Amino acid sequence: MTRAPELIGDTWFGTSNPRLGIADFSGRFLLLDFWTLCCVNCHHVLAELRPVEKKYEDVLTVVGVHSPKFEYEKLPDSVASAIARHGIEHPVLNDPNMSTWQSYGVRAWPTLVLVDPKGEIIAKYSGEGHAHAIDALLEKLVPEYEAAGVLVRGQGAYAPASASSSELIQPGKLVAVPADYQQLLGGAQLLVSNSGAHTLVGLELSNLEKPIVKIGSGERGTPDGDFDSASFSEPYGAVFVEGELAKELDAHLLVADTANHLIRSINLETKQVKTIAGTGNQWMQRDATDGDALSINISTPWDIELVGNQLLIAMAGEHRIWSLDLLAKKLSIYAGTTNEGLVDGALADAWFA
Repeated sequence: MTRAPELIGDTWFGTSNPRLGIADFSGRFLLLDFWTLCCVNCHHVLAELRPVEKKYEDVLTVVGVHSPKFEYEKLPDSVASAIARHGIEHPVLNDPNMSTWQSYGVRAWPTLVLVDPKGEIIAKYSGEGHAHAIDALLEKLVPEYEAAGVLVRGQGAYAPASASSSELIQPGKLVAVPADYQQLLGGAQLLVSNSGAHTLVGLELSNLEKPIVKIGSGERGTPDGDFDSASFSEPYGAVFVEGELAKELDAHLLVADTANHLIRSINLETKQVKTIAGTGNQWMQRDATDGDALSINISTPWDIELVGNQLLIAMAGEHRIWSLDLLAKKLSIYAGTTNEGLVDGALADAWFA
């Protein structure tokens, strides 16, 4: 086996130790997650790893190694914002010069490297979808290393940052509230996807810092329900529905519930949130792409736009635009190939990223 190279970077987040090294994780399994903040596949891996982190919290430390693709991503403030937006609860090393990336021979985002309690590399995974394999491997190895006396159970190195005093945490999409709906939102003139807090909030133009209405419990989750009990996960795109279509849908607002892989509808009069598309599971290759909206998996819906009775969905997780027929309650592909890139052409041939 190969000894794990040292961790090199310029800024640590989520730890009280500003100079963590491989030796500091001795006696624990260490999972290095090489990611960059613009990479949607990396976002998927963060969600995949949460159950694994929780299950093995006393023997496993996950460390994010932020390896930037673009200049803006090298900035510590950019990394801190991404950590807040995605609710990352493990230490993160910002490696703007890609030093650790190079020493571990990483070639693509995301890449996961598992290091054993003795500091040796025992597994490496490229891409997403490996959480089950890591879980199975740890389930096998934890008893073996514990029996050998080299595994030390205990608390990891994570130390959360100080809580923000602002009620707006990584706000995303901002939408003007139609005049007819402002009273239903307590007089709010703007609706903001408060992505880092997993809510939607209404603001008055006279005070853009203090929300006057909140939709969502603030807990990451999928439950439908009223404004206080319903949950979202990093909601982003939103669009208001008016006129006859609003009556047909029994809804005034549609939301891309991004990290939940769902589309939600909201009735401002009854104050109810309802799932109208997606299963909560991420779309994967060979999954269905045409059919009943509540039976089809979708992948990281980032933004939405209403065109007649069709809701066009920027499906960031697989680089296509989908269409939701709101009256027929059917999903289908509108444009794209799943290839990531910038290629013009016919709808079925174009590439998006």
